[in-house]
Amino acid sequence: MNATPNPALSYAAGPTDQPLLDVTIGDHLDLTVSRFPDREALVDVPSGRRWTYRQLKDDVDALASALIDDGIEQGDRVGIWAPNYPEWVLVQHATAKIGAILVTINPAYRTSELEYALNKAGIRTLFAVESFKTSNYSDMVAEVAERCPALRRSVYFGTPEWDALLERGRSLPPEPRQTRQAGLRPDDPINIQYTSGTTGFPKGATLSHRNILNNGYFVGSLVGYSEIDRICAPVPFYHCFGMVMSNLAAVAHGACVVIPSPAFDPRAALEAAANERCTSQYGVPTMFIAMLSQPDFDSYDLSAMRTGIMAGSPCPVEVMKQITAWAPEVAICYGMTETSPASTQTLPHDSLEARVSTVGRVHPHVEAKVIDPDTGEVVARGTAGELCNRGYSVMLGYWDDPEKTAEAIDTDGWIHTGDLAVMDDDGFIAITGRIKDMVLRGGECIYPREIEEFLYTHPDILDAQVIGVPDATYGEELMVWVRLRNGAPTMDAGSLKDFASGKLARYKIPRYVYVVDEFPMTVTGKIRKVEMREHSVEMLGLTTAS
Repeated sequence: MNATPNPALSYAAGPTDQPLLDVTIGDHLDLTVSRFPDREALVDVPSGRRWTYRQLKDDVDALASALIDDGIEQGDRVGIWAPNYPEWVLVQHATAKIGAILVTINPAYRTSELEYALNKAGIRTLFAVESFKTSNYSDMVAEVAERCPALRRSVYFGTPEWDALLERGRSLPPEPRQTRQAGLRPDDPINIQYTSGTTGFPKGATLSHRNILNNGYFVGSLVGYSEIDRICAPVPFYHCFGMVMSNLAAVAHGACVVIPSPAFDPRAALEAAANERCTSQYGVPTMFIAMLSQPDFDSYDLSAMRTGIMAGSPCPVEVMKQITAWAPEVAICYGMTETSPASTQTLPHDSLEARVSTVGRVHPHVEAKVIDPDTGEVVARGTAGELCNRGYSVMLGYWDDPEKTAEAIDTDGWIHTGDLAVMDDDGFIAITGRIKDMVLRGGECIYPREIEEFLYTHPDILDAQVIGVPDATYGEELMVWVRLRNGAPTMDAGSLKDFASGKLARYKIPRYVYVVDEFPMTVTGKIRKVEMREHSVEMLGLTTAS
């Protein structure tokens, strides 16, 4: 790190007084179990099941042994495609124990996205739920399995096959698992998380034990976690928010994760927080807003609530005032999957203004700088530019994609976020916009190019351009401008939804469709998406977000 940074420039380095954890996830779980064997580690409210740390380790070790017995080697990819079930946590830790790389798959994915993830990562074993709500996961797996040559086995939670796997693991000798675990290193890859890419296909951010264990540890440290804390976690486990900032933050400090429901339900979250005496509440702003909007909100006893984590998008001032009355030390985090994820965070003593206008200051053992996107030079404090980060948390790279890795991480180790930011004199960072055209819908990052690539498969679509437009509920909503082939019938949102349903996640299906003859373009032939957005806002009668 820079020894004598110029305080006038937009550069900051996080504190280093707390050393990085130089252990694997499995070794740290064992350490926590030795310290807090009888404290609760995991509570699944819907099923009423509970695990102490000792019980969690027993199940994790059994599953780890069974996976080795099934032939899973270090570095093999194991996929998980499910909402928030407690089995998710067991798979997360079992794969870490044996050095298998856990590939987390968004439960909203449909067949085309599932097939891509299975093949791109070369997943050998897939864990999933048979069905949830209107989604039949086993049918979708069956539909694509024959086109996924690496996939050898699919195991569904709650089935006799899952139960038999755990029971077999309990009967196996521990030596193979112990030997495998002892040979792992903190810098080994342990997780692949798919992020939507501007090239049209998701990219697999590959993360190590060091990346995600330390990130969970510091997220928890900065909000003061200890073994007495209980985290109400309605955020999805397939995302870093859930599996790192919740699950690993808890293990790093001996805290407990409380699962209120498989997918977010505001009433279930409130009931879990109250009945389980949770001390910490997680969510993106729309989740917090939904909970606060419950007509009987005041009837829940949330007196144990102390802190929490909010991330995903900016929080309105009035909403933050209500949240801090409920969880006075709630923190704001900012980051990206490629940085494990958190790189900045507010602290409990930071002002309300800091928590609504900034994303805090840089994390421990992480550097941040704001640069001129054109020159690469660090800009003066108070000047907008592209935010870049460097440190232990930067991913190993995109799985099997060195070209895209080189585009994201420069030769000096800085990852370029694509976000426009301003750093003030105190080191607080405010996110002011996005260089790229990413759409942020309800905390989900959506890159239009992926959707455009899919829409090109529609027989009537000649060209498609996807943009984000303001939305009161989700922050942004998707709109697509389409050029149709000669003779094609007209298209509306309903027909497009019919085409995409079952193939694209619902949140990726555009809400608005606008048929045009031509797109606005620059003299050099580039699509003018800014102009498209302005026209769309006016045409739809929407209010532009401030």
